[in-house]
Amino acid sequence: MSSLAPFTKVALRVARQAGVLLQAASRGEIEVADKGVRNLVTNVDRASEALIVRTLLRHFPTHRILAEEGTDAGASPRSRYRWLIDPLDGTTNYTHRFPFYCVSIALEIDDVVQLGVVYDPIRRECFSAEADAGAQLNGRTIAVSSTARLKNSLLVTGFSADIQTNPDNNFDHFTRLSLAAQAVRRTGSAALDLCYVAAGRSDGFWEMNLHPWDTAAGRLIVTEAGGRVSRFSGRPHTLDAPDILATNGQIHPEMVRAFAARKVAGGPRR
Repeated sequence: MSSLAPFTKVALRVARQAGVLLQAASRGEIEVADKGVRNLVTNVDRASEALIVRTLLRHFPTHRILAEEGTDAGASPRSRYRWLIDPLDGTTNYTHRFPFYCVSIALEIDDVVQLGVVYDPIRRECFSAEADAGAQLNGRTIAVSSTARLKNSLLVTGFSADIQTNPDNNFDHFTRLSLAAQAVRRTGSAALDLCYVAAGRSDGFWEMNLHPWDTAAGRLIVTEAGGRVSRFSGRPHTLDAPDILATNGQIHPEMVRAFAARKVAGGPRR
């Protein structure tokens, strides 16, 4: 049994419990509010977050918590342990009853993500990884695809809520990579997009202006499945970075070169 096993057990269980909550609530009235332009929050986001936070702190009362809907809690700011939680990744999908959303939970120890769990309640698929132990889907080992060329790849991306006002809005990357790849999809859940790269269902994913709770779990799952994660520039990715690129590793250099072409054209540097 690994040293992370007690944390993994609780994270897996509470992710599934939160998924049950999401599914049950989707059959009733969903209360929707705006956190900003095109940035939604629902009563279900908050209920899911409350369930996860309550459960984690009951089991690990000295741990810190950072969650999307505002929970920043924990017994000690000096704790080595911090949970990063997205209680409903894909809120816009959820409010429209578009069946692509998930729960994402990660654990940092000494500022390094060591555990990641992403649960898709629609398909009952639970992606998970522990550092240096591989990645799993419902307990079975997964691995990234073997696609060797960008022109043969299926990519996934997303757009931030401020696309109408922020000129650095990903449209140029979307156009360039749509022409370079076999196809590009936009699904609306960054955590699941990362897990689909890990499972070999897509070959690469990129997005801008994400938050730590969006990427922490999925990033670990990709790397443990044999993939590569970086900034658009190819530099190491950190949770506070403004952009993320995740691939099967083989198409990574081509994608980095595609982003570099924007610099040559005079676009913002990243």
